[in-house]
Amino acid sequence: MTNPLRKRTVLDLSPRAKVGAYAIMIAWAIVVLFPLYWLFLTSFKQPVQFTGGTYYIPFVDFQPTLDNWKYILVDVGSDTYRPYVNTIVVGFTSALIALVLGSLAAYGLVRYRYRPRVGVIALGLGCTVLAMVAVVLGTPPIVAVVSAIVVLLILTRAIGNRISSARLGNSDISFWLISMRMMPPVAVVIPIYVLFQQIHLLDTHVALIVTYAATNLPIVVWLMSDYFAAIPLELEESASVDGASPYRTFRSIVLPVAVPGLVATFILVLVFAWNEYLIALFLATANAATMPLLVAGQVATRGPQYWYMSVLIVIMVVPVIVMAVILERFISRGILAGAVKG
Repeated sequence: MTNPLRKRTVLDLSPRAKVGAYAIMIAWAIVVLFPLYWLFLTSFKQPVQFTGGTYYIPFVDFQPTLDNWKYILVDVGSDTYRPYVNTIVVGFTSALIALVLGSLAAYGLVRYRYRPRVGVIALGLGCTVLAMVAVVLGTPPIVAVVSAIVVLLILTRAIGNRISSARLGNSDISFWLISMRMMPPVAVVIPIYVLFQQIHLLDTHVALIVTYAATNLPIVVWLMSDYFAAIPLELEESASVDGASPYRTFRSIVLPVAVPGLVATFILVLVFAWNEYLIALFLATANAATMPLLVAGQVATRGPQYWYMSVLIVIMVVPVIVMAVILERFISRGILAGAVKG
């Protein structure tokens, strides 16, 4: 049997260093996994066992019970399954939309040069504000959007050459995208609420999906830009020489190579959407309520019902953990992509 502590190469760690490294990793694994163990344990406890003392080991310190699981999954099962399905639909759909749009934007920022004029951007922002004001005043959303686009095109043609000639670059666009993520959600949640109230989309999947996708889009662009930048340009040039169009090159060459980055980014964005609470609190009430809202709703007049919360959190985190374990090899490769640059 091979000794795992034996030094095999010059660059390998010494036996003493290996023991120390294993000890640190085991200690860190305990720190990371103990909350999950405690959460799982609490889901099998009676309320008196949670508040009456410290119970660590099932069948030794206390007798586990399935009463909490029966209450959540059977007695109030309909109130549990609807938020669970909502979380799955909203989380996966918004993460997929953000991944598709963000990947296209990231590839464009890495491989193409953009020099938009500041004046035209200002006109676009002004027309957007006018469209929002029109919607608030009662104009149908479709009419407001179409009118804003028409006004923007007319103004660009009429005074486009007279406005500021200053231009932005790809780095400016990237910074603008990621700066939107720097803003705390509480600063924009009220305007978002008013917007969806005016277009009658409150408490719907569409409102949450659009908001989550827009919120996570900067993260996708930021991460995928590094992954695409790490792909050798020679691969795309070779495909172009063979007659492949830019779209064919992106679909057949770039995307297969970027699969680890796509998977890692998708999991990260999915976790953000899966656990999001503040936006869901404002935009969803009953029909589109998600699991974080259901977990927070377990605070009764007698205080937080941690035994029910534990059951909900366990069934909430298990799918994400299973996905992470299954896709672990893609995630690890995706995290390291672009880490070494020559």
